[in-house]
Amino acid sequence: MRICAFGAVVGALALTAVAVPAAHADGRPPDILNVTVNNGQDVVIGTTTKLITATVTASDPLPITNGPVTLYHGGTDMNDDEFDAVLMPTTNHATCSEVDYQTWKCKITINGNPTLLTNSTAGTWHVYAQAYAGNSSYTTLTPNPAIRVLRASRLTVNASPEPVSKGRTITVVGKLSRAWWDDELEYHGYANQPVKLQFRKAGSSIYNTVKTVHTNVYGNLKTTVTASADGYWRYYFAGSTTTAVVRAAGDYVDVR
Repeated sequence: MRICAFGAVVGALALTAVAVPAAHADGRPPDILNVTVNNGQDVVIGTTTKLITATVTASDPLPITNGPVTLYHGGTDMNDDEFDAVLMPTTNHATCSEVDYQTWKCKITINGNPTLLTNSTAGTWHVYAQAYAGNSSYTTLTPNPAIRVLRASRLTVNASPEPVSKGRTITVVGKLSRAWWDDELEYHGYANQPVKLQFRKAGSSIYNTVKTVHTNVYGNLKTTVTASADGYWRYYFAGSTTTAVVRAAGDYVDVR
């Protein structure tokens, strides 16, 4: 079912890609000045659909009437056959408004549906953006700026015993997992990853790294520390080329 859905999206994209609009009378296409996807941040997708905002800023003597944006993975050109995943807009027309003389900003929402993704497509993606001016609908293309589409991650922590006597041992366990886009949409343990154990002393707002712990084959974490002061323990994962950064909420331990 997921393959059919992907095929339908690619087919729809192919239809739009071959539609070449007419040029302006002066033969000059509109200028795309800037393209922003997800406010310039990594796109993080879990096991449910994420709506991704994109904006196209373009300039032309005629009003800019549309600014669609599509994200694709694989290959270097939206018009070749090498891409293996694509995320398209939820509508055919962006909302465009004039922000300055002959300068317009168009906003559109992209459908970040995880059923259109596989684990292997996490990482660097390309942006295909267009600008249509006036009734002639002349189209231009940006030079494929790169963004990252990452698998969402989860991280837990539990420090015990609570309370604990000063100088005794505290055991800190947890689990790092990430979204699984192949077949079922669930979170699976992320194996063999470095995760920082951090401590924030009661009354402070700063976490300091105590040590680095690696997840086992199931994504589980376990280590021990010596109880010295009241405070919060947490695990922190800095992310990877395919998976988003994540911090566990601090677990308070009362040291007596």
